[in-house]
Amino acid sequence: NDVVFTWNGTTSGVCMKNGHDIPVEREGLTICDATSAAFAVRLPFEKLDVTTFSWQKVMGGEAAHGIIILSPKSIERLENHTVEWPIPKIFRMTKNNKLIQGIFEGATINTPSMLAVEDFLYALKWARDIGGLDELISRAEANAKTVWTFCDQRDWIDNLAVDPETRSVTSVCLQFTDPKIMDGVSFSKAIAKRLEDEKVAFDIAAYRDAPPGLRIWCGGTVNKIDLERMLPWIEWAYHEELAGLV
Repeated sequence: NDVVFTWNGTTSGVCMKNGHDIPVEREGLTICDATSAAFAVRLPFEKLDVTTFSWQKVMGGEAAHGIIILSPKSIERLENHTVEWPIPKIFRMTKNNKLIQGIFEGATINTPSMLAVEDFLYALKWARDIGGLDELISRAEANAKTVWTFCDQRDWIDNLAVDPETRSVTSVCLQFTDPKIMDGVSFSKAIAKRLEDEKVAFDIAAYRDAPPGLRIWCGGTVNKIDLERMLPWIEWAYHEELAGLV
């Protein structure tokens, strides 16, 4: 069977451990949304048949544009399988049962923003100049560990992801554990508002459909020193809000 999965979950702060569980010999395709994992973890492309990511997440580009990477096995499927329903032209990747090569050689299937393209090229050049993928991964891991250490040293905040092996290094999600907090959603939003009012951090409340808490972006474009400066403000905001509950 084909398997469609997300490598990294930004709303829950969890990720795939690795690609070891994906069998090398398989009939189905592995179709991976790697949007918030690309450029932050080492993806096993030899085991991924279809990989997609937008420019938005780790490299901080435009959300409307993205990349699709196909394996020979997925191309074979495209050329040998015909669906029974019509496909909009913008989504067609074959013509006369052959892959449309132009899509992967610079031809655009729709008119993109050239400013967005140039912005992403600039981001890639920046990444190359600081050390490439290895440095981006190292930065994300160091950033995440900074937040994890902060949580480990306190008894009122913890990682939402229980298993350390499945904790995301880009979207680090936290929860408040003090039993005096009866309304976690309101408490977390109040913390986020205090930080925003102080211009310390913006939009770090948990995703609206996720468990209440905070969500801190730790990708490679974030400097570790800025996280170190921000974390004490979380502690300040926490105690201020907690005092209001007493």
